[in-house]
Amino acid sequence: MPALSTRLTEVLGLRYPVLGAPMAFAGGGALAAAVSQAGGLGLIGGGYGDSTWLANEFDKAGEARIGVGFITWSLKKSPPLLTDVLKRRPAAVMLSFGDPRPFVDEIRSAGAALICQCQTIDHVWDAVDVGADVIVAQNAEAGGHGARRGGFSFTAEVADLLAARKSPAVLVAAGGIADGRGLAAALMLGAEGVLIGTRLWAAEEALVHARHHAAAVAATGDDTIRTTVVDIARQLTWPPGFTARVRHNAFVQRWHGREEALKAAVADEAPRYRQAFAAGDPDNTGVWFGEAAGLIGAIEPAAAILETMVEEARRLIIQKAAGLAPE
Repeated sequence: MPALSTRLTEVLGLRYPVLGAPMAFAGGGALAAAVSQAGGLGLIGGGYGDSTWLANEFDKAGEARIGVGFITWSLKKSPPLLTDVLKRRPAAVMLSFGDPRPFVDEIRSAGAALICQCQTIDHVWDAVDVGADVIVAQNAEAGGHGARRGGFSFTAEVADLLAARKSPAVLVAAGGIADGRGLAAALMLGAEGVLIGTRLWAAEEALVHARHHAAAVAATGDDTIRTTVVDIARQLTWPPGFTARVRHNAFVQRWHGREEALKAAVADEAPRYRQAFAAGDPDNTGVWFGEAAGLIGAIEPAAAILETMVEEARRLIIQKAAGLAPE
């Protein structure tokens, strides 16, 4: 397939303007390598900082040119994780959910591109201030953690802000994007590419239980909810303002709106949650997909997902441009 060139592909040396989200526990080395080998840039999910897991996943990626992403507030507790990962020479490091400043110099010294994922305009100002190479505007439709902004307005607002500031940062849109329509729409809103989470969470190479995959294929976007109960059950203290979008299942139904009761029962509930997750139980643990689940009809290889998305986006852009051309 021909390339689809934007500023993102130029800055990061890609064939397609697609980044694979660094999804904690799901985005391992095999998925990151598959995305990169297909023409995008795959990112291993650094999650909450397991050095052995990270080393194993980088090994699984082999010689593929990949990147890595960290939950910034968690990384702050264990800075050596970044030092060790940078020895692997990642093409890019993505920081999200916290102040990027403590890590910027080390990332730049290692020659990696700096990607800052932002959920608010204040986050964008921070990313501009530290000179991020890529700024990801993540909206509330996204699976996993995020904030409250809607996709269309937030992406366009960030595009305007970067243009007014004359920032060289490359804008990428994230949240609710699962096909070529989403990629084409992101480009029209002023982004130079997309970061894909849920659609690649539903890839064959993702570290996701088959029963969770099946739940996503059967779901619509209405079957998700933003909540904090999954973090309470995992005994993770996330900063205020961030919630997680997950499948609205029996576990969520039981505890959403009863957060204080869950905290009181967490000694019993936390082991049950972990056991259900390990077993692939789709009803009694967190199932981490976003509203884009309503656009997923099958579990496919990452390469097929990217190729279909890019071809559809190219076709739509050409068709719309032809239809709007003056006679």
